[in-house]
Amino acid sequence: MKYHFIFSFILFQLIISFSVFSQSKVDTDIEAALTNARKGIFWGLMNIPVKKAKLEKSLINNDMLIAKVKIAKELNGVKIESTGYNNTNEVTIVLYRSADSLIKDGYIKKGDLEIYSDDE
Repeated sequence: MKYHFIFSFILFQLIISFSVFSQSKVDTDIEAALTNARKGIFWGLMNIPVKKAKLEKSLINNDMLIAKVKIAKELNGVKIESTGYNNTNEVTIVLYRSADSLIKDGYIKKGDLEIYSDDE
């Protein structure tokens, strides 16, 4: 009976350890995809188009898709959507920034977003 208890305890510990390891692997994969999505957001902020209302680009590094970035001018601002990839995981971040904050932070010059209208 004593050995049965010890065996059960060791088996329980192994199951717990395996599930913690699996969870940390998932966390690591998600963090990598999130980092790639952030790279896409920063790329989008640095590449807001002046003349176009929308822009879509894929970021590739070492023959791997890092992120897909969509930039769309909205009334009084910009919407940037970045989907970061890592292996089979993907994480999407959507960022809305007003024209005033983009000008204040130096991403655009005053008047760059005024070209946009609802007709475009």
